[in-house]
Amino acid sequence: MTAANGVWRNWSRLERVKPVRVERPPTIAAVQRAVTAAARAGLRVKAVGAGHSFTGIAVATGVLLELDELSGIVSVDRERMRVTLLAGTRLHEAARLLRPHGLAMENLGDIDVQTIAGAISTGTHGTGSRFGGIATQVVGITLVTADGELRRIDEDHEPELLPAVALSLGALGVIVEVTLQCVPAFVLTALECPAPLDETLDDLEGIVERSDHFEFYWFTDTTTAVTKTNERRPGGERTRPLSAMRRFVDDSLMANGVYRVTCAASSMVPGIVPSVNRLADRLWTNREYSDLSHRVFATRRTVRFREMEYAVPAERTADVVRAIDELTRSRGWHVSFPIEVRFAAADDLWLSTASGRPSGYIAVHRYHREDHRPYFEAVEDIMREHRGRPHWGKLHTQDAASLADLYPRHADFVALRDRMDPDRLFTNAYLERVLGG
Repeated sequence: MTAANGVWRNWSRLERVKPVRVERPPTIAAVQRAVTAAARAGLRVKAVGAGHSFTGIAVATGVLLELDELSGIVSVDRERMRVTLLAGTRLHEAARLLRPHGLAMENLGDIDVQTIAGAISTGTHGTGSRFGGIATQVVGITLVTADGELRRIDEDHEPELLPAVALSLGALGVIVEVTLQCVPAFVLTALECPAPLDETLDDLEGIVERSDHFEFYWFTDTTTAVTKTNERRPGGERTRPLSAMRRFVDDSLMANGVYRVTCAASSMVPGIVPSVNRLADRLWTNREYSDLSHRVFATRRTVRFREMEYAVPAERTADVVRAIDELTRSRGWHVSFPIEVRFAAADDLWLSTASGRPSGYIAVHRYHREDHRPYFEAVEDIMREHRGRPHWGKLHTQDAASLADLYPRHADFVALRDRMDPDRLFTNAYLERVLGG
């Protein structure tokens, strides 16, 4: 968000910048004018969404475009179940807008405050071995290019570029419209329960294969995986949602309110972390419910943290989790935030973390008042050993040279960027690091 003094900060508060100017274009034509004016003035331009990335991917030193007013449905193709959204539409708004049309997004992550353009540009994903990240649902994009012109990429217009443009880190232009391939609205049944960590890891590939959507959390200092399994059901099926009181107690009071207090206390007295983690382990109880898909996918998080997430080949996921367990034990590290493990199908997007391989996603976190660097750096060494690819919107230290070795189409994307933005109108320090100067 941009404050009254013109300073923009991301959600994690790790990045802050005071751009030369901030603009809030209400129309696509206004975006074109802003881009043209920035180029004429020799200023770089970046569009920002919710600021939920932990990296500097959206930092704008020149002209910052806040696209909150560029929100809503442009068109609906009921026959093909395709919906075109303006780029600033938040994911939770998209779910609400799709519902009257009997449609839903095929998969979502567990946070829904991001804009659709920001989510696809950073590789945001959910979980499920048969489902890709949000960018894999994109069948068309309209962006404002460096010369201020509109460029449409879809099955009828330069379709060969869609795998690059659908997940482009904001490096090719300002996205103003996104067309999604939707599915009929559906219900998710949710089963959340603790399970022994070793048993979960021993049968991880089988559990993931048998489930539509599976993930688990694990607190260091414990031997329990908190598993979450969601199964898809027809949209007309009767739902059994959590009661308002149960949702308040579990998600608002315990998961955010009490957890914020325990994290704050643990940051001041690190020695209590093992006891707090084991208490959380014992207090976790089963939850079973069903609801419309977007209500089950997403959770509300208000405790501020830092995060690093890597995608590793799916078959190596259990080995990496065990390596992190060994690491924290050997270093005597007690971490108050859990490790999160999710999955995604292989895709053909050039810069997708799941490009060409089924992937397991392993995310590590630290409370925002704690120094995350020693822990993250050591975990990152493990990820590198397993040819992990870092989430573009989460903390990592990789650069263009190391990433080029991990992504077969990295050089192709850089070449496309050279053609579409030769003067680097849409670049910033983060993009120079991961794509090259």
